[in-house]
Amino acid sequence: MSVNALFLVNSVALGFGLAMDAFSVSLVNGLSEPRMKRSRQCLIAGVYAVFQFVMPLIGWLCVRTIAQVFTVFQQCIPWIALILLVVIGLNMLLEGKKDRKKEKSGHAEDIGHGPVSFGTLMLQGVATSIDALSVGFTIAEYGIFESLIACLVIALVTFALCYIALFLGRKIGTKLTWRAQYLGGIILIAIGIEIFVTGILS
Repeated sequence: MSVNALFLVNSVALGFGLAMDAFSVSLVNGLSEPRMKRSRQCLIAGVYAVFQFVMPLIGWLCVRTIAQVFTVFQQCIPWIALILLVVIGLNMLLEGKKDRKKEKSGHAEDIGHGPVSFGTLMLQGVATSIDALSVGFTIAEYGIFESLIACLVIALVTFALCYIALFLGRKIGTKLTWRAQYLGGIILIAIGIEIFVTGILS
């Protein structure tokens, strides 16, 4: 396998497919933090991009070394993503409930300004990229150089899409107030269910 136009097109397409969950979660983060600065948008998008770079590479290494063990672990991937995203989603719903009470009590200025914590960001990164481990089978025939290039392209696509999602979410979030937390929680839970169902049926 050599790096050519078809290889790059396939990698970009793979990147778009893998980045959709991270795109949705980035939209949620933008909704819940309407005052997010550009530097923070870059940081959050960068975290997702790093996870989307590392996970397929780990999958590739596992296929090349411990394929049998990795195949067994694959069955746990949908469950892990479901649990992580449902927990984060429920937490956002609770935050939305608190923000609604703030609005009713006349403290609307405190709504939706809490940034996502580093720990939550890491959990989101794992939850939205763990299914990318399976890409190891897709790129199993690649050499190490081609695999690194493919994973880099995936990461760049992820960064671009997540940055756009954060920007859009931030713009919309200013109009939704506490409803953004409710919407975000529902979206995260829905993503978790989608990953779970897709993983179980595949």
